Amino acid sequence: KNKKKTIKHFLAFAILHNNDITYNPPHLLVFHVSQMLSKKTNQMLDLNTASLSFLTLSLTFLSLLYFIFYSLSPNKLKTPCPQSYPVIGNLIGFLRNRHRFHDWVADLLSTTPSLTLQVNGFLGLSHGICTANPTNLDHLLRSNFPNYVKGTRFQSVLHDLLGHGIFNADADLWSAQRKIASHEFNTKSLKHFISNTVHSHLSNRLIPYLSAACDHEEVIDIQDVLRKFTFDNICNVAFGVDPAWLEQSNNTTKNSLNSSFVNAFDYAVELSSDRFMSPVSAIWKIKRFLNIGSEKRYTEATTVINDFAMNIIRSKEREFQIREEKGQEQSQDLLSRFMCSTSNLGFRDQDEKRKFLRDIVISFILAGKDSTSTALTWFFWLIAGHPRCERLIYDELSAAAPVNWPGSFSYDELKKFHYLHAALSESLRLFPPVPINSRLTVMDDVLPDGTRVGKGWFADYSAYAMGRMERLWGADCREFSPERWLDGDGVFQPSDQFKFPVFHCGPRMCLGKEMAYVQMKSVAASVMYEFEVEAVDGGGCAEKMVDPPYTLSLLLKMRGGLPVRLKRRRHPTNC
Repeated sequence: KNKKKTIKHFLAFAILHNNDITYNPPHLLVFHVSQMLSKKTNQMLDLNTASLSFLTLSLTFLSLLYFIFYSLSPNKLKTPCPQSYPVIGNLIGFLRNRHRFHDWVADLLSTTPSLTLQVNGFLGLSHGICTANPTNLDHLLRSNFPNYVKGTRFQSVLHDLLGHGIFNADADLWSAQRKIASHEFNTKSLKHFISNTVHSHLSNRLIPYLSAACDHEEVIDIQDVLRKFTFDNICNVAFGVDPAWLEQSNNTTKNSLNSSFVNAFDYAVELSSDRFMSPVSAIWKIKRFLNIGSEKRYTEATTVINDFAMNIIRSKEREFQIREEKGQEQSQDLLSRFMCSTSNLGFRDQDEKRKFLRDIVISFILAGKDSTSTALTWFFWLIAGHPRCERLIYDELSAAAPVNWPGSFSYDELKKFHYLHAALSESLRLFPPVPINSRLTVMDDVLPDGTRVGKGWFADYSAYAMGRMERLWGADCREFSPERWLDGDGVFQPSDQFKFPVFHCGPRMCLGKEMAYVQMKSVAASVMYEFEVEAVDGGGCAEKMVDPPYTLSLLLKMRGGLPVRLKRRRHPTNC
């Protein structure tokens, strides 16, 4: 009551002096009243020492009143909102730390009581929270799953590329695609198809490519090489089509037929990242409306992608019909499988079915395009900076490799590589391919730690920050230590999904998790058994891990790539 009475007196004072004052938050009141007192004092020609003393005492009293009011106010935010200012929100902090955005977020979260903070957008256009609290994640992604959706934030950014695909959809549309995809990903035939595709590309494409670079003592960008390799791989799995981006042969005709799709997809993904990370989304939306600049090129790129995908779908339809008439087994790629699975879904016409197939297949290509290559790039960087771990991995591989090694390890052999699996998981913990993820809040909610989340707010969770939380991983959380994943017998022990959300959590848990581990372990094992990978910058030693060289995008790509030299290992058969 006393505080309200005091505020009324201040307002009366302001009205008498023809000033319009808003007294929320309190510090603005203090500022304006101080200004008025100062202004009034300056207008007095007979200002003396007594009036100056009175002014000083008044300002001191008002400042003291502000701090008392703020500390006792029931409207005080329970959730910290650091580095936020009126009107501009967190924009200044974002711009100052853009080059180290994820470390900035991790630093802010680590200082909060419950690993959760509030975020305010520019001009108050958006509000949200960001958390690294596993209990909050359980609530967001499982316990109260229907209240946190992809929503308009995702759909406005990715609709041009993904349409209504599984990674951009909610509710019934998402559920229908999830059921179809989940069934297919759990079949043994698909697992064998993926494994065989990876091994074929390793033996016939990646290892020969690296061998040639090694023989010519070339410095290569392993990030770029892995991007091309994994893109070829995922297109084979998803479409049954080989872009041959890493092909060494002189078959330029084949490459030219697919190069437009490769370049268009690459550009579309980069622009989608720029859209997401833009601090003021109105800028790219205006450019899209006017069809100018980068947004015009984005439209051209998605047109190329759509044409390429639709041509393959029509070709697959003809192939599907011929195989069905002849009683032959259908192809094993995802598109062929989805064509079989969706035959009874009741589409209005063939065009609607084609659009459905296009969206879901393009979504899986996006998911597999750069995520695996990004994870492997950081893995090789860390291994190059930790020679002890490199030696332990090589010893594990050598113990399992046959005398006449065929160029890749079998699925059963890969399952025995516990230290390799631990090293990859540790790399993913520190450098998750998708460093931060987001949901849109449907209705007002309160998280388990007491954080209020308003309707329409975004709710972000940072996998990158979670990997650096001492409260979750201990005092050595910022160190590369594969041993934290092993028990006393050296057997790999998985972590709780809400503590290690690299593959997301709850009902939207990544369907391709096992596929990703198979691919990563296959590539890492084959490359490390055949070559010593020496990073030109010395690799990710402890000193360099303090300021890791990443770019700000949807994926945690390494800035400037990873230049390496390869040195062929000498096995007993080579002596």
